[in-house]
Amino acid sequence: MSRPSPHRAAPERRPDGRLVVDRLGDDVDAQVVVLDDARVGEGPIREPHRHDYHELFWLRDGAGQHLIDGEELAVVPRTVTVIGRGQVHQFRHASGLRGGLLRFTDAALAGGAERIAAGWLLTGRGGRAIAVPDGEGARLDGLLAVLRAETQRPADPFSADVVRHLISTLLLWLERWYDASRTERRDADDAEVQLHRRFTALLERDFARHHDAGHYADALAVPGPALSRALVALTGRATKELITERVMLEAVRLLRFTDLAVGEVAFRVGFADQLYFSRAFKRSVGRAPQAYRDAARG
Repeated sequence: MSRPSPHRAAPERRPDGRLVVDRLGDDVDAQVVVLDDARVGEGPIREPHRHDYHELFWLRDGAGQHLIDGEELAVVPRTVTVIGRGQVHQFRHASGLRGGLLRFTDAALAGGAERIAAGWLLTGRGGRAIAVPDGEGARLDGLLAVLRAETQRPADPFSADVVRHLISTLLLWLERWYDASRTERRDADDAEVQLHRRFTALLERDFARHHDAGHYADALAVPGPALSRALVALTGRATKELITERVMLEAVRLLRFTDLAVGEVAFRVGFADQLYFSRAFKRSVGRAPQAYRDAARG
């Protein structure tokens, strides 16, 4: 029996490095792939690749392991794993995968993740696995089936809005399930929780251009000290620390998975001075950029 692969998007090798970038293709904003006894690892496995789209990986059954941003994660049944745009993914091995993949671009969200209430789920470090509550799997299967049918029918003036609303509905379900499963749960409408989520979406958009905490406080219309207190209460880290963490996450991705020169990596994450970047990277990560790259590649 021919078994579907979780990898269906078109790969593209970047001319400026070794990292493969997966794209959905021209004029494709959303794609649903059905997994029915999919397997990975029976032959050569793909190298780590970067997504130029968001991916929701719904696993009803199966087992395995994958890497997201270099971190090992188990493939866990009855979960949806969120892999945001820009994150680096690799399946190491997997068997008996049943469920589905929903891939979609920012264009399918009509303005980007920051315009969607649950868009914060798509930002930051990858690998957020959300447990699907008992009894909700069938409803999730049904929504994905409707989305798949909608993306495969001839487009009409209503198609984009239908797809957008279906994806937004799924993201809101995921936010509901995520909130319900937290061990130390705060109400989902808690002002600090909502501020943190707005900050996270804004940070994902602006981290390479704005490293100053004041920019985020101004954009969110919140006094700087109040923003920092809210973030510390929820994450244990102040505004500036979270900005630095996000910037260095991107630097780590580029150093580990591409052949870009250190100076180009510095430029892409918002540093005009390579020496200043190298010092900041070493303070954050514990090694100079080139030393980190050498160690990460063995």
